[in-house]
Amino acid sequence: MPEFLAEWLNQNEIFTATTVIHYWDGLVTTVQLVFLSLLLGLILAVPLAIMRTAKPLWISGPVWLYTYLFRGTPLLIQLYIIYYGIAQIEGIQETFWWTIFKEPFYPALLAFTLNTAAYTTEIIRGAIVATPYGEIEAAKAYGMSWALRLRRIVLPSAARRAVQAYSNEVIFMLHASAIASVVTIVDLTGAARNIYSRFYAPFDAFIAVAVLYMILTFILVYTFRKLEQHLLRHQRPIGS
Repeated sequence: MPEFLAEWLNQNEIFTATTVIHYWDGLVTTVQLVFLSLLLGLILAVPLAIMRTAKPLWISGPVWLYTYLFRGTPLLIQLYIIYYGIAQIEGIQETFWWTIFKEPFYPALLAFTLNTAAYTTEIIRGAIVATPYGEIEAAKAYGMSWALRLRRIVLPSAARRAVQAYSNEVIFMLHASAIASVVTIVDLTGAARNIYSRFYAPFDAFIAVAVLYMILTFILVYTFRKLEQHLLRHQRPIGS
């Protein structure tokens, strides 16, 4: 941090150079946790959504059960079960997995990934089911196989319908990530708690972190608005 900026910040009691850096570290942790969980959740959700639309019950049934369990229970409870439950698995502390899951970041990442994958699966499934039957029939008439129809027709069409609902899921995950601090992760909320406990200034600490969450939310809203406009550009009148 530049020296003149540090001197300017140190003129007040709470938002000093040290606390601003603490907020920055929390911001980086929050962005990493949310980005990775959304990325992994989306990668997991696409094949699960396809399986969810399958007619055989032995394919769609387990996916339905998974989405029902993770959408039907609070994310905080899922985080507690994974964070505290992994350590109770017999013999795991003698395996290489323990070197990963003994850090709180990875149990939180696993909980967030499984949770967002469940919601995203249902979002994509709904978009796939809503694919106009005429588009599928036209693809069949061209001789496209099931896999080719899925890749060229169904999934691109579903992506355009799902983007708005998925943007809500992304914003929800950003806000829900605030619970990561309950398992000792110093994210944005964890940084605010630390600053509050040090200076006994709850309004200053939590209002500052609320502003940071709002800024991140506005960035996400703007990004998805541009993405939606790009995906639906074919529907705009010519010359507009």
